Amino acid sequence: MSDSLSAATALPAHELVPVLAADGARAELLLQRPASEATQAVYWLPALGVAAKHYLPLAQALAERGIAVAIHEWRGIGSSDKRADRHEDWGYRQLLEDDIPAGIAALRARLPRGRLLLGGHSLGGQLAALYASLHPRDVAGLLAVASGSPYWRQFPQGRLLWLAYASAPWLARLVGHLPGRRIGFGGNEARQLIDDWARTGRTGRYAAAGMAVDFEALMGQLELPIIGVRMHDDWLAPQTSLSWLLGKMPRSPNTQQVMTAGQLGIERADHFGWMKAPEAVAMRIARWLHAQTSGSGT
Repeated sequence: MSDSLSAATALPAHELVPVLAADGARAELLLQRPASEATQAVYWLPALGVAAKHYLPLAQALAERGIAVAIHEWRGIGSSDKRADRHEDWGYRQLLEDDIPAGIAALRARLPRGRLLLGGHSLGGQLAALYASLHPRDVAGLLAVASGSPYWRQFPQGRLLWLAYASAPWLARLVGHLPGRRIGFGGNEARQLIDDWARTGRTGRYAAAGMAVDFEALMGQLELPIIGVRMHDDWLAPQTSLSWLLGKMPRSPNTQQVMTAGQLGIERADHFGWMKAPEAVAMRIARWLHAQTSGSGT
């Protein structure tokens, strides 16, 4: 597949697809189709506190390379009809059992054929892996961009992070939600979501309150190709963090790649900066997907 884009064929406008979760929560899925019929689609999970619309440039860059992209909207942000407060709470269980399945069903209703891959940024990459471990037959591969485990031992500033993982759930319980907009981390996040996330940050292991599932065992059995794209200047997802996440899936062949600021065409290749210029990231992903479908697997 050529990396050059076809100027002759314009992309169709993106679609806003209504999604109704099993418990009644509503949101809109952002769907970007390629100009021609798609043979594969990426279901994309955003970073914590980032609305789906901010990934439209990435979706368009992938669609220009023939890949359909559906961008999930997290509960509590953007088009979601929920907002975290003392009366509205949720965690990984609701995201994995209610929201993501409903979004994927909405995508499949519009694109019933072709390979389905899960991708995500930061927390989105982690939950993509968790969802794939629950539904391994439904997923053809995983894409993790600027993602990795939050386990404190995988960071140079780990002891400070451990304190953050200990204090964030306490603050969320005190306020009724984590006031992420005020403290500069994520959005206004639900108490149980922060508790599930912080537990992994402290222990290095994945679990979800209310789910009697051994994610560590399931991830160990997963056999899917994975690409991990790391940003060179990303202290929130360093190489050790990505390797810890991928190491939980030893049967899944993985490719790790690093993007520099020069390759991206921006000043710093950090956790969020790449979103402003996602062309190079889309190119890396498209090349990898083509290698998977052509059988080279590199």
